[in-house]
Amino acid sequence: MRQIVLDTETTGLEPTLGHRIIEVAAVELVNRRLTGNHFHRYLNPEREIDEGAQQVHGLTLDFLADKPRFADIVEEFLAFIRDAELIIHNAPFDVGFLNHELALLGLEPLERYCVGVVDTLRMARDMHPGQKNNLDALCKRYGVDNSNRTLHGALLDAELLAEVYLALTRGQDSLMIELNAPAACPDALQAWASDAPLIVLHATEDELAAHEALLAELDKESKGACLWRAASAT
Repeated sequence: MRQIVLDTETTGLEPTLGHRIIEVAAVELVNRRLTGNHFHRYLNPEREIDEGAQQVHGLTLDFLADKPRFADIVEEFLAFIRDAELIIHNAPFDVGFLNHELALLGLEPLERYCVGVVDTLRMARDMHPGQKNNLDALCKRYGVDNSNRTLHGALLDAELLAEVYLALTRGQDSLMIELNAPAACPDALQAWASDAPLIVLHATEDELAAHEALLAELDKESKGACLWRAASAT
């Protein structure tokens, strides 16, 4: 499966107020692996940048003055994302801006060029209700190094989001990983095949206490819907 992890930076928050895209980036995943192929362009918005937005991404009109316009790169951009599944954090925001840019050029909406859009913000909220689920928080939660992210940047953010997405969905391919994995411990497999006695390691009191504390936290976050605790009570 071909997937494209995408991010944009803009002049402001509302395309309906005339705000425009000033940076777009996309990185390619094929069969859940980064290929190294990416698309990245800075764009001249032909309008002022809101001060609040500039504080987020640090891009200025002086820097963007000699950059291409969206119309100049649209064919290349659409060719890069065509027939792929798009992965976007807070997808309605980026899709809204991209559709606005496409509409200004008389082109069809983004959804007509790709096979679907995955919103990782919605996914993270479903998996971690009541917690912070912005990109920085998810990087911290899943051990993704974001130490270079002092400002928002579309290419860096797309690369970080790709790693976060793979962490968020790691369980989806766990069986496939096991099926494809080489036999790393042939001696252990031989012992198992020869009916060697099974060694059982029991949890210590500290480990049991830590496990119970984790279940209590999960039960609290899920409002009493912790499946593990419910199963152990039956």
